[in-house]
Amino acid sequence: MSIGQGRIIKTYNGYYYVDSGIDELVTCKVKGKLKQIRFSLCTGDIVEFETNHNGESMITRILPRRNFMLRPTIANVDLIIVAFACINPDFSYLLADKLLVLAEQAGIPAVICLNKIDLAPAGLVAEIEAVYKRAGYEVYAISAQQGINVGKLKDRLYGKITVFAGPSGVGKSSTLNAIEPGMQLVTGSVSEKIGRGKHTTRFAHLLPFAGGYLADTPGFGNLNLEELDDKKLAACFREFAGFEDGCKFTPCTHTHEPICGVKDALAAGEIAQSRYESYLTILEEIKSKKEKDGRK
Repeated sequence: MSIGQGRIIKTYNGYYYVDSGIDELVTCKVKGKLKQIRFSLCTGDIVEFETNHNGESMITRILPRRNFMLRPTIANVDLIIVAFACINPDFSYLLADKLLVLAEQAGIPAVICLNKIDLAPAGLVAEIEAVYKRAGYEVYAISAQQGINVGKLKDRLYGKITVFAGPSGVGKSSTLNAIEPGMQLVTGSVSEKIGRGKHTTRFAHLLPFAGGYLADTPGFGNLNLEELDDKKLAACFREFAGFEDGCKFTPCTHTHEPICGVKDALAAGEIAQSRYESYLTILEEIKSKKEKDGRK
């Protein structure tokens, strides 16, 4: 009997594929007494396992997580790349902001990746960059097809466990292929009829890269955040914090209150209109869900 430790890089049909840093991946199942944890195991978990004389490996323990995201379901992440195209499909401020809220809620650093800049109308890239740089986020404007600025993004990922998250059709798989051609991920074309790409990634999995891992995750076009506490939502819009001292009430919802530093900053152009509108939309989604469920 030998004992090992490693990271789950893929799960499938009750099997867990563990990178122990030695030779090939170890294919594991869950030990009988730990069956109750089976459904909580996910990609990114660090586990201990035992291998018997027949070469069968069983997971015996999950090590504590540094962080966790439910959608996409993954643990122990260093960086989230919020990946979007400038065009085809069109950039969605609301969906980008929802993904950033998820990152802020999980306490994971996030950066924006804008793909297909070679196809973007004049001024569009600068417009999107301005919104998110003002909010305090790094923005990487690239063309995976042309190789523009891919090297800069690759340097940012070095040695980290990185999640690529975004809707289908924006070129996540193409971007990963541009960063590391040996990955040879499947890429899909965007349907002109619906403006969304066919899902070419079905399961979250980690790809070893430059001392770390890259994660390609299932695309998603409609992200719901109703489970988030509405009173904590403002904290997920990081640029609000610098203006909340101007709010008369604590807590302040930054909606109907007569004296509000955030609304004053919005009027002065110090907070982007699109970001504030996303905040209001997400806040309403959360409140509507709570009312429907009878929660306070």
